[in-house]
Amino acid sequence: MAIAVATLSSCGNGTPKANLKNDIDTISYALGMSQTQGLKEYLVNTLGVDTAYMDDFIKGMNDGANGGEDKKKVAYFAGIQIGQQISNQMVKAINQQLFGSDSTQTISMKNYMAGFVTATTGQKGLMSMEDAQAYTQVKMEEIKTRTMEKEFGPNKEAGEKFLAENAKKEGVKTIPVEVTQPGGKKIKSYIQYKVLKEGSGAIPADTSLVKVHYEGKLIDGTVFDSSTKHGDQPAEMYANRVIKGWTEALTRMPVGSEWEVYIPQELAYADRQAGQIKPYSALIFKIQLIDIIKKKK
Repeated sequence: MAIAVATLSSCGNGTPKANLKNDIDTISYALGMSQTQGLKEYLVNTLGVDTAYMDDFIKGMNDGANGGEDKKKVAYFAGIQIGQQISNQMVKAINQQLFGSDSTQTISMKNYMAGFVTATTGQKGLMSMEDAQAYTQVKMEEIKTRTMEKEFGPNKEAGEKFLAENAKKEGVKTIPVEVTQPGGKKIKSYIQYKVLKEGSGAIPADTSLVKVHYEGKLIDGTVFDSSTKHGDQPAEMYANRVIKGWTEALTRMPVGSEWEVYIPQELAYADRQAGQIKPYSALIFKIQLIDIIKKKK
């Protein structure tokens, strides 16, 4: 629904009065109206404007539109625009990434702006740009991990307990795996598997395109995906374009094999959520390796 700027506020906002004397006047007015398509929704949903303050929006918009090429005004209004993006979009996104659903926590706006202004104006900062970027990459991952573990730690504990008990069961074997975590830290992990049917064919390389049937379950038995869910045909995938636990299993399975594979969270989706799979969830897959279609070069 087209929303005319002239009707957004009824009085006291400096809205010019239309005077349609000729075609240019009329097309100007029509363009002004037609180009506000969806504006109100954008102001409210994207920019966070409260419609109770539309007079202030109109005043600011008029000031910006009438600023022309005045370089001082251009710079000022650009600063307003960037500042609003920082407040309404950038900082909110950072807080969501770092602290998840905990709205009581936030980064320091004062220090954020200190770093932002320092870099924007080319001043000498408390750290170099390279150091800032490197620190951000490592520290954000650490803070995010602490937040996720606080919220989803029970999933991690349940998975570790399940795998510890599962390792004692008859027929369950363990394959050690080294995992490189964000930041470069290496940890020791493993997958467990039980052979349901022993195959005698070739073993895929990690670059192989393979054909499989599979079923994925959570440790409580909930089935979250299967190849038959998408039709009767087997699924096709590259062995190195799946979660690491799958890659480790596929590159040890002879064609014709059927394994039940038990994957710890760090070799599955770790702190990510994937549909029904909550962060830090251990997973169980029944995998039937039907064929190697080709080996990718």
